[in-house]
Amino acid sequence: MNLHPGAPRTGAAGRETKVTVPAILEKKAREEKITCLTAYDYPTARLVDEAGVDIILVGDSLGMVVLGYENTLPVTMDEMLHHTRAVRRAVRHALLVADMPFGSFHLSPEASVANALRFVKEAGAEAVKVEGGEKRAELILRLVEAEIPVMGHIGLTPQSVNALGGFKLQGKTLAAAEALLRDARAVEAAGAFSLVLESVPKEVAEWLTHEVKVPTIGIGAGPACDGQVLVLHDLLGLSFRCLPKFARRYADLQATIAEAVRAFCADVKSGNFPGEAETYSLADDVREQFFARTRR
Repeated sequence: MNLHPGAPRTGAAGRETKVTVPAILEKKAREEKITCLTAYDYPTARLVDEAGVDIILVGDSLGMVVLGYENTLPVTMDEMLHHTRAVRRAVRHALLVADMPFGSFHLSPEASVANALRFVKEAGAEAVKVEGGEKRAELILRLVEAEIPVMGHIGLTPQSVNALGGFKLQGKTLAAAEALLRDARAVEAAGAFSLVLESVPKEVAEWLTHEVKVPTIGIGAGPACDGQVLVLHDLLGLSFRCLPKFARRYADLQATIAEAVRAFCADVKSGNFPGEAETYSLADDVREQFFARTRR
């Protein structure tokens, strides 16, 4: 079915099936797996949305896969708002979540809440994602009190790459696993509706998933999480970085795009493009007048 922008996705009974925060919570209760992918622009967001993904995340990973930064730290509020607005125009089915970039929630609580409000009011996000555990609990509480749904994120938090010493597996010791449980419980108690677990041993992720009542969304955290998220460019083979262990490539669009561009260049150089099918012509009567005038 071809969905026009603005047309809601409908279920078998003709009812709208827009994914909401309560719907995500219900999925855990029903033991129904949750799907989540990133998107950063209108065309890819529309394709992902129409394919039926539950959650679309405008991740600050756009800094690496779209903007060419080395990591996510340089991504600005303006960049995140710009891309979230583009995605918003495409999404009709999925729950739209926007990443709060590095520096946007590290100053005063008031400034952090104001930045989160911009994602909802100006860009149309339905929730924000905040990295960090216990130390972000007060902020998450404030955001929830401001009626902004929050997705938490613990384990490997890319915005902490300098403090962590790189993109490394987290929770590898008993003490580290227990610290992650404290983080998970703090984020849940503060009111987050879901929790991303990134680069965590599968045994630890399964433990955390059973210990909290909110859905866990895994990325490099094994199959026991309530849902899974991947960076779309990794899934499609459009990423130029070395893929992490947890990413699975479902297509090779680099090769497809390169082949199409080479074919275009060859057709232009040989004169095969544009052909008659891609060319406009004057109407017969006008053509006669045109040639009579120009061929004198």
